[in-house]
Amino acid sequence: MYKLVIGNKNYSSWSLRPWLLMKIADIEFEEINIELFKPEGKQQLLHYTDAGKVPVLIDNEMPIWDSLAIAEYLAEHHPEKVLWPLASDSRAIARAVTAEMHSSFNAIRGTLPMNCRRSTHYDNISPELQKDIDRICTIWKQCKKEYGEQGDFLFGQFSIADAFYAPVVIRLNGYNIKVGDVERRYMDNVLALPALQEWIETAKQEKTVVEAYEIA
Repeated sequence: MYKLVIGNKNYSSWSLRPWLLMKIADIEFEEINIELFKPEGKQQLLHYTDAGKVPVLIDNEMPIWDSLAIAEYLAEHHPEKVLWPLASDSRAIARAVTAEMHSSFNAIRGTLPMNCRRSTHYDNISPELQKDIDRICTIWKQCKKEYGEQGDFLFGQFSIADAFYAPVVIRLNGYNIKVGDVERRYMDNVLALPALQEWIETAKQEKTVVEAYEIA
């Protein structure tokens, strides 16, 4: 059985991505939670990977770190789960928008930290933050229009791309960021996933509070 090492569910957006992907794809794994914000957390994490970051997938004692590397590893080893779209053009775009999520949107990451307990209105939107929001909305609208009309998600059925954008859905929803109708329907579909609801409910029960992530 795989082992998946993750951090605090309330705050760790990177941990959510492979966790959600494996839950929805019904790939069995043992979940290992590490309190990232306690003094012993870093040392515990170094037991699994020298990279010192979550998430980490352990397969036969081999660690795979980085959320995108984990997703690609799972797609390669479980082709029957169809974690990327089957069509070549859809798959190429899915990889592109996933990679963009993986490497970009620093304004959203820095301004709107993931916090599953937060429900507030955030109105102090800088030009940099608005640019990130607009780009994400464009990606969602284009993917839904060109590849996802036959299903609830960006490329029809749930894929790695949706797993990677799930933390953004939580952010935009929790901070009540205004989006268009297409984007709102997509967000609602993601939020309705039982696996994501499970993650959010567990996150809300966590006791750790990190003030830097508790913005008004």
